[in-house]
Amino acid sequence: MNYEKTLERIHYLNKFGSRPGLERIKMLLDMLGNPQDSLKFVHVAGTNGKGSVCQMISSVLKASGYKTGLFISPYITDFRERIQIDNTPISKDDLCSVVDYVFSFVEMLREKAIIITEFEFVMAVSFEFFKRECVDAVVCETGLGGLLDCTNVIKPPLCAVLTSISLDHTDILGDTIEKIAEQKCGIIKSGSQVVSDIQGLETKKIIEKTCEDRKVSLTFADKDEFTVLSSDLSGTKFLYKNNKYKIKLLGEHQLNNCAVAVKALEALKSRGFEISEDNLREGLLNAKNPARQEVMRKEPLILLDGAHNADGMASFAKGVEKYCVESKPLLIIGMLADKDSRGSLEFIKGLFDRVFTVPINNPRAMKSEDMAALCREYFHEVEACGDISEALNKALTLAEKEKRALCICGSLYLAGEIRPLILDYLKK
Repeated sequence: MNYEKTLERIHYLNKFGSRPGLERIKMLLDMLGNPQDSLKFVHVAGTNGKGSVCQMISSVLKASGYKTGLFISPYITDFRERIQIDNTPISKDDLCSVVDYVFSFVEMLREKAIIITEFEFVMAVSFEFFKRECVDAVVCETGLGGLLDCTNVIKPPLCAVLTSISLDHTDILGDTIEKIAEQKCGIIKSGSQVVSDIQGLETKKIIEKTCEDRKVSLTFADKDEFTVLSSDLSGTKFLYKNNKYKIKLLGEHQLNNCAVAVKALEALKSRGFEISEDNLREGLLNAKNPARQEVMRKEPLILLDGAHNADGMASFAKGVEKYCVESKPLLIIGMLADKDSRGSLEFIKGLFDRVFTVPINNPRAMKSEDMAALCREYFHEVEACGDISEALNKALTLAEKEKRALCICGSLYLAGEIRPLILDYLKK
């Protein structure tokens, strides 16, 4: 089966939605011979920062000479980004081969009225692929929550990592921070080590209690151990344990994520992984995470960010205030209807005076006109555009004419659609 047909087969499963629970995935993995049981994991859960932390850990392990699997979601521009080895996406041929093999078992389960979701299927494909490739470690990002997320079928990971936890997906994970924290803490298992970002008081108590009950060591990663030497559009230079490092990922929140990644890597060192200071320096420097305050162009600035909830928007707002100082930048925004759009917009009100709203190619997307109506409560001039190309052409023309920065935010799905259009424009 060719690559296009393979993607159609995968996305066909999307119609079954996302359904928390481990029973279905356990059945599928049992039929595959439980490939995950032969793998070593770093398991990462949280609300914001998961992708960046995964990328940094993976990059450092690669720099240290370990064959490193990476499972993340969602992808930005290419589906194969979700399954990587040494920061290189799975080849089209390998994806077709493994999908064909795993799908045969999905069809067997369907005959028994057991329906596998897309996320479950892709995760099973990744585990089978990583087993075939004999990777040394897998950095695995949860999809939704932790306790009932299908990635939680793995045995105790080498390190369970918790990034910043806040309110999101409240319809599924719970309507309080305590309920959400309990779901995220579901990845903590006896036999692991745990590393967490500095959290709010109630979340911290839940993490500490979970670790105490399961008798596992817990380390909170404090960015105050990192001394910033400089920070600009090229990244952040900092001092840690008297050694100098640099990350190219922008935003002050990325220093938090870096602290979490470094502490997780130190936990891996305590479990026998050989990671030198030079490995750490090289890996952090090379870590990339598209669409997270990504500089697409410096003059005039184009800043692309997938911020889609309150915490993400708060970090995005700080970036705008730091990097867009010449004049008020332009904004392209589109969001999913099930996100707290109003709460997110509160963080960026007043930062833009010209806004273009766009529809996103997603069944959960908010209509461009509805987004514009909401944005008019926060910004002076708002235009609803019929599609992303229209908004991008108008915004880029205005940005270049008036020498103003252009920012894009609201959804990783929007980032995935608009990023290749920006890259094509910049090639002209």
